[in-house]
Amino acid sequence: MKLRTKYLLFVCILHTIALLLSYFVFEKNKLYFLVAEGLILISVVISWQLYNQMIRPLNLLVQGADAIRDEDFTIKFVKTGTYEMDQLIEVYNQMIDQLRKERTVQQQQHFFLDKLIDHSPVGIIILDHDHRIQMVNPVAKKILHAIPIEGWLLKDISHSIIDEVRMLIKEKKRSVTLKGGAESYKIQVSEFIDQGFSRNFVIIQELTTELLVAEKQGYGKVIRMMAHEVNNTIGPVNSILDSAMLMEKDRNENSALANALQIAIDRNYNLNKFMRNLADLVRLPEPDKKYMDLHELIYSVATLWSEAAKEKNISFEFKLHQVPLIIFADQLQLEQVLINIVKNAIEAIGDNPQGIITFVTENHPKRLRIIDNGKGISAAAAPFLFSPFFSTKGDGQGIGLTLIKDVLLKHEYPFYLADNEMTGAEFSINVL
Repeated sequence: MKLRTKYLLFVCILHTIALLLSYFVFEKNKLYFLVAEGLILISVVISWQLYNQMIRPLNLLVQGADAIRDEDFTIKFVKTGTYEMDQLIEVYNQMIDQLRKERTVQQQQHFFLDKLIDHSPVGIIILDHDHRIQMVNPVAKKILHAIPIEGWLLKDISHSIIDEVRMLIKEKKRSVTLKGGAESYKIQVSEFIDQGFSRNFVIIQELTTELLVAEKQGYGKVIRMMAHEVNNTIGPVNSILDSAMLMEKDRNENSALANALQIAIDRNYNLNKFMRNLADLVRLPEPDKKYMDLHELIYSVATLWSEAAKEKNISFEFKLHQVPLIIFADQLQLEQVLINIVKNAIEAIGDNPQGIITFVTENHPKRLRIIDNGKGISAAAAPFLFSPFFSTKGDGQGIGLTLIKDVLLKHEYPFYLADNEMTGAEFSINVL
């Protein structure tokens, strides 16, 4: 029962009893009866005034509590002239002003934090108390290849980066560096307190660009110095060898020494070509992008390698989207990328009597997949595939995949090289 109901019930009962008593006591004396009735009436009026004075502050308190519950900090009360009521109104108005000020500051800080997270150059993932993903900023979405993971639990997501995050949280570690083929990331997990409970947030920093710059600074200087010395040496040495070979052939046309000199000259030319390839790797120009049909480029590269593939009984399959795939790219650089990928696929297939290289294109999103049924990629080699000068072939120079990586990174095309689900290896490029 509400307080006001109790008060009104008490007043009604009290005055009813008073009326009955005055009737029975002063029944024979009408003057006293009228005086008693007048006093009771005055008591009723006073009781009503007291009711208003007591209940109105309670009503204000209820209205103020409702406004605070609804987070409406714009409602303020006007003083009534009653001392107690005015004190209550003044305290309430001061509290509302403070709450409104704090909420304004909080909203500004929250807005600033949201903008900071959205425009951060690193990926940020915010988790709730149950390790459910609450927020993912644009950089993190790009790193995770736009996987829609908001609202998902960490344990329900299959991704190499998320796997590392789960391990960091489980083992109470703070950071780890993850290298996945051509991409490298530094993953950090930190905590913050929200409403008295600890929550985690994840920072994902892409190190690919920094590592690429550091690598180029390291090997670029060495390559330039080596190329300079080799080119300066090979020219005069080959001139001397040519003269010696001609003299020997004049003396004896079938001379073994002349044949040896020719081999030495050819080897020098190959060394010079090798050094030019290394120098080209360091001096890779910015892509000159134009609109082009990726399907035409695929057919062109396949034609280029058709004879070499035929010699090894390797066939090409084309599973291309029915609509031409128009992309914005440097045709010469992308052609070099496809040439290297197909070359690696042919070498990976080796002597397989039923070698197949399949070209697959998709339109949503725009993607090229080149799949072979070769020997695949070993677990030991996978982390080093795109490292400079690393090769699984005995006579490999280790610059093919490095060149591919540099070109695709300059185009800002996400890519990966891994074992295919069915057989062999798959090179996938998102030609955005």
